[in-house]
Amino acid sequence: MNSLEPLFSRLAKSSFRSRFRLGDKERRYCIEKGAPVIKQHAADFIAKRLAPAFPVNDGKQTPMRGHPVFIAQHATATCCRGCLAKWHDIPQGQALSAEQQRYVVTVIYHWIVRQMNQP
Repeated sequence: MNSLEPLFSRLAKSSFRSRFRLGDKERRYCIEKGAPVIKQHAADFIAKRLAPAFPVNDGKQTPMRGHPVFIAQHATATCCRGCLAKWHDIPQGQALSAEQQRYVVTVIYHWIVRQMNQP
């Protein structure tokens, strides 16, 4: 997989994407649950809400808050199939492959780690 830095540089230029941050509640949740659980949550959310070729309520299936992964999805443009197509060149209308799902989880987890390492 190529470096994620070009993607994160592009995302930083988006006023919408760059406004997302983990709050104290989400940071505590990440610390309490630990990395493996957060990664598993991301994988589960992606498999259920994003991986189908035509997800239910596509474009509205990812809440804006309530879980660190949801916040990360909006920050990384992995929240719906339209955003995946626009930002990640993953076409709509076909189910995500296992490799694509792993990529999306990696992007989400990378963003969360970056957030957790900021003061």
